[in-house]
Amino acid sequence: MDGRVALVTGASRGIGAAAAIELGRRGVHVVITARTQGGLEETDDAIRAVGGSATLLPLDLRDGPAVDQLGPSLHARFGRLDVLVHAAAILGTLTPVAHILPKDWEAAMTTNVAATWRIIATTSPLLAVAVAGRAVMLTERRAVEPWAYWGLHGASKAAAAHLVQAWASEMESTPLRINLFDPGPVATRLRTAAMPGEDPATLATPAQVAGDIADLCEDAETRTGHWVRRG
Repeated sequence: MDGRVALVTGASRGIGAAAAIELGRRGVHVVITARTQGGLEETDDAIRAVGGSATLLPLDLRDGPAVDQLGPSLHARFGRLDVLVHAAAILGTLTPVAHILPKDWEAAMTTNVAATWRIIATTSPLLAVAVAGRAVMLTERRAVEPWAYWGLHGASKAAAAHLVQAWASEMESTPLRINLFDPGPVATRLRTAAMPGEDPATLATPAQVAGDIADLCEDAETRTGHWVRRG
């Protein structure tokens, strides 16, 4: 994968950071984005430690016009985009459906759904003309298995997954391969917020799932529109 350019969202920590580090180890120049500058700098240090290179791009996915400029900015800087890993998401409020507040609905839908749509729209033109464009969009079981109190989060992830699979169908005749990746339970900050009593030592680490994500970005990956579950 030497010489490829990847965009990784949610790269300041957790699965996004681990995926960026693994892609950097495989020779990809990684454009890492997240809201936290300090977290991006830590990821950049880790990428450099494995012999990779990165460009830091602080970005709040709730800022729609800024997200819309990602594609043009990448084209101006690199003239290409080969890989997209969209890992950024928020948990939102876990509450009965009847108790969901408008502000919580707006936050989840803006970050988990609207940002996914905007990222697809802004990167698709570049990915579609890449020799072996690859997009990996993170998802989870709540998108297809509703659970009490998880209605808001599940609905937002289900909507995002639907957009991704429709996009994959639309791009099926191009070299671009687009897949959803469900890592299962992973020891991340989001997981801790959702399951505060859970022992993180019983879960996979972000580094353990990063290889699976990077494999989906390789030229050898021919599937598209699949829901790929770890394990």
